[in-house]
Amino acid sequence: MEMDIIKTGNLKKSYMLGKVEVKALNGVDVSIQKGEFVAIMGPSGCGKSTFLNMVGMLDIPTSGEIYVEGNDVTGMSSNKRAEYRLRHIGFIFQFFNLFNELTAIENIMFPMMLNRMPNYRKNAQELLNLVGLGDRIHHLPSELSGGQQQRVTIARSLANSPKILLADEPTGNLDTKSSKEIIELFRKLNLERGQTIVMVTHSQEIGEKADRIIHFRDGIIEK
Repeated sequence: MEMDIIKTGNLKKSYMLGKVEVKALNGVDVSIQKGEFVAIMGPSGCGKSTFLNMVGMLDIPTSGEIYVEGNDVTGMSSNKRAEYRLRHIGFIFQFFNLFNELTAIENIMFPMMLNRMPNYRKNAQELLNLVGLGDRIHHLPSELSGGQQQRVTIARSLANSPKILLADEPTGNLDTKSSKEIIELFRKLNLERGQTIVMVTHSQEIGEKADRIIHFRDGIIEK
């Protein structure tokens, strides 16, 4: 049996909106196995992105536990979380967040250089080949289509060989054709490389491409 690469226990996150307490997560128990491709679905404001931010250590819970690869990350210092995030987790967002003044290959090399990885130019080229952009390495983001920019973002998210890919509405800004191509790329990464992927999406069609769907509503998981 594969190990749980992500496990949460009674995960809660609340914040104040004026004088009103908003419970973004209200006791979430999730187990995701190594090598799974999981879609997180539900209506707007149900806690999907909050959950992803908790697992990705971009935010900390009000209470509860988060284990990543068996490590209790809720007890880590902010510096430890940042280091763990850099080495083990890749992020893909709805907005591409590429450096506009850097070429495709330079955008991918940047996190490799931060992590002092050897052979970063060669590895960045291989990642662009993997996502089908080997002939666009010297193009700026402004010279690429939306789908191509998201492919660069995916390649960049793989720069440090992360154990987990977290994708928040990765097709939200793309047309239907580009969306299908991006999800096919996710499936390829999952099937051929055993990449663990957790993806938030509003699209039932996109969600059904995953191994399973976890439905959120009002900060809890629907049974």
